[in-house]
Amino acid sequence: MIRIAVTGACGKMGRVIAGLCGERADCEIVAGIDKVGIKYNSFPVYSSIFDLTVKPDVIIDFSHPSALDDLLSYCKMNNVPAVIATTGYTDEQRASITAASAQIPIFFTFNMSLGINLLVELARKAAQILGGQFDIEILEKHHNLKQDAPSGTAIMIAEAINEELGGSKHYVYDRHSVRKPRGKDEIGMHAVRGGTIVGEHDIIFAGHDEVITLSHSAQSKEVFAAGSVNAAVFLAGKPAGMYTMSDLIKEN
Repeated sequence: MIRIAVTGACGKMGRVIAGLCGERADCEIVAGIDKVGIKYNSFPVYSSIFDLTVKPDVIIDFSHPSALDDLLSYCKMNNVPAVIATTGYTDEQRASITAASAQIPIFFTFNMSLGINLLVELARKAAQILGGQFDIEILEKHHNLKQDAPSGTAIMIAEAINEELGGSKHYVYDRHSVRKPRGKDEIGMHAVRGGTIVGEHDIIFAGHDEVITLSHSAQSKEVFAAGSVNAAVFLAGKPAGMYTMSDLIKEN
């Protein structure tokens, strides 16, 4: 039985994770960490990660970028693996996550959905075949409460495509002030915020007289929660290093 602690336990994703773990026989939630500190399940909820009275086998983080330093400090001090599912990190914070993976196992991806990670692989393949001839635009849509834009997933998709193209592209986030034709070395990034949209991502490959669009639409937050729980079970007991969804998929 894998013992899991959840940061951001009182948020929407934390509550979904708690519900999913309650239905599984291979893991359990032993503690939650959240500034709100509301106890809503059988496990205790602490306002600080350093208040934990039991050492978990792995921590799932669905909190806020501001909590990263404490999360990494606790995990390194106690040799606890971390599944980091929070988005909106700066380049410096991402560098901290990479550095920490030299000491502890870290599972880090911008999106915990299996479908999204398949979309990324399809985008890589499309870029190999079409990238030199087709313009590439990425459109992402999320609910009106999401704070970061573009989404971490959109950035993950763009970076995967750009990697396949040898880093030859740069990202353009806003075209309204640009008065010139689109450059061939661009990847356009566009964000829509509205209503209760869980998450939609379209990758548009626009060529001469034809357009190919790769799309993914999440219907509920449960797909992300389920992915994070699967990642936690996968990560427990692993040696130090950086792990992603592709590693989980290969093992299964």
